[in-house]
Amino acid sequence: MAASLRSPLDKISAALAFALGLLAITLAWASELIGGLVPCDLCLEQRLAYYLGLPILFLVLLFWNRMPLALWYLAMAVATAIFAWGAYMGIYHAGVEWGFWPGPTACTGVGAGVSFDALSDLNAAHVVGCDVVQFRFLGLSLAGMNALVSIAIVGLLLVAIAAQRRFNQRLA
Repeated sequence: MAASLRSPLDKISAALAFALGLLAITLAWASELIGGLVPCDLCLEQRLAYYLGLPILFLVLLFWNRMPLALWYLAMAVATAIFAWGAYMGIYHAGVEWGFWPGPTACTGVGAGVSFDALSDLNAAHVVGCDVVQFRFLGLSLAGMNALVSIAIVGLLLVAIAAQRRFNQRLA
């Protein structure tokens, strides 16, 4: 199949969205490994947007000029929807932290490894509730920052989609 023409702005926007997402998830991992923060269940659920959305964006960037335009639009729409869901989860989690609404009743954080001594595992596990803020920067928790980053990624992806659409309309 012949390569479809692409707008230069859509590739830049998609690449910026990918880079921003990769930076965000890398900093989340670093906050655990280096900073000693322990993610709660909602923190881990928010990361799903990065685990699902970034591979899609990577493939879009990798096969930029070889991907049929209809598939490109579909992949971009799916990635945008995934990060919109990630923004929702970040807003929801930040609201739980601020006490605006209750969090899930089963928000238990991460436990220790599996062994046959369940009682000592329970005592050794460092459990963080979803309403506990471990770090704030400029008044925002990590959940709040994730919401802003996810909104920025959605915005960049929408710019890419709109740029490609305008580019296609000029060609027609």
